[in-house]
Amino acid sequence: MLKVAIIAPQVSAIREPQGGGSQAFVSDLARGLAGRGHLVHVYAATGSQIPGVTVIDTGVDPGSLLATLYRASGSAAGDQSAASNAFAVVYSRVRETRYDVVHNHAFDAPAIALASALSSPVVHTLHLPPEPAIAAALRDAASGGRPPAVACVSAFQASAWSRSVLVDAILPPYVPTRVIPWSSAAGDGAVFAGRLSPEKGAAEAIDVARAAGVAITVYGDAYDPQYAREQIGARRDLPGVAVHPGVPRAAVWAAMARAAVVLCPARWDEPFGMAAAEAQACGTPVVAFKRGGLSEVIADGVTGFLVVPDGIRAAADSVLAAAAISRAACRSHAECHLDLERSLDAHEQLYRRVSTDDAGTAAGG
Repeated sequence: MLKVAIIAPQVSAIREPQGGGSQAFVSDLARGLAGRGHLVHVYAATGSQIPGVTVIDTGVDPGSLLATLYRASGSAAGDQSAASNAFAVVYSRVRETRYDVVHNHAFDAPAIALASALSSPVVHTLHLPPEPAIAAALRDAASGGRPPAVACVSAFQASAWSRSVLVDAILPPYVPTRVIPWSSAAGDGAVFAGRLSPEKGAAEAIDVARAAGVAITVYGDAYDPQYAREQIGARRDLPGVAVHPGVPRAAVWAAMARAAVVLCPARWDEPFGMAAAEAQACGTPVVAFKRGGLSEVIADGVTGFLVVPDGIRAAADSVLAAAAISRAACRSHAECHLDLERSLDAHEQLYRRVSTDDAGTAAGG
C-alpha cells in the first residue's frame, strides 16, 4: 500500500459538474487508487467532494484564483501572488503528514516551486501545453537536491515539453469505461462537451453540425465570458442548436451515448482529449481536428475521423460518414486502449519508482 497525497487544481472545486478534464481525472485517479487499496488524500479547494476518498479542504476559495486561470491564447495568467499564498497554505497542510509520494496536478508556477521544500518525493503532471513560467519553475526544481518527476498526458505533449524540461513519464488521463454506459443503437445528432473558450472549439462544433445538417447539443460553462457571449451567444438561437451549462459527467455520458457523433474541433494542440475518450466509451464515434494528443485517442477511420485543422467542410462530411462507424468498435477501443485501469497501472509504477529512489537516496545520505 502506498500513502499518496494528490494536490488538485485549486481554481475550482473537485465535484460534479467538474470544471475541466484535469479536475475530472483527479477524481477518477483518487477513487481508482483507493479502490486498489492505497491510502489517498486529495488536497482540494473548498467545496470539493470525491465519494469514497478523503478530501482535505485546503481552505482555498477558487474565486480568489480567477485571475490565474490558464489562457491558451498566451495572455497573462494574472498576478501569481494569490497562487503563491494559496499553495503556501496547501503545502503547509501536506507537511503535517508523511507521504510516500505527493502528486501535484495544479498548473501554477508556485505549486511547482513550493513543492520543492517537501520531504516526500514529488510528481508533477502537466495537463496543459508548454508555458515559460512553468518550465522555469520545473528547471529550478530539477536543480535542487531532490528533483521531482515530471509527467505528461500524451506522447505528443511530452514531445513538446521535452524541448524545455526532462519528462520522466506519460500518464494519460484515461476514462473509467466500466462505469460509462454505452449504446450499440444508432444515435441521433451531435454533441459537444467542454469549456466555452476559444481553444476547445464549441463555436466550430456548431458550425460543423450545421454544415452537416444535424442538430447539436452543447454542454459547457463560460470559461472565457467574452468568447461565450460573442461566439456562442451569437449561435445559440440558431435552428437545431441547444446550449446547456455544464452538467455532471453521468449526464454527459448519457447524452453522448444517444448521439450519432461527438465533435472535438480543437483550435489548439489538445494535450489529450478526454471528451473524445469518453465518447468512444459511450460507443459514439468522434470527429475531430487532427491536433495534439487527439491522434493518440481516436483511431482514424475506426472510431471516428481526424480531419485537417479548421476544416469545417471536411468535418461536416465526416459527420455524415460517421454513420458507418461501428459503435461496438468504438466501445472496444475504449475498453482496450483508453481505460482508467491502464492509467492506474502507470501511476503505480511511477509512484513505486520515485518512492524507492527516494528511499535509496535517504539511505545513501
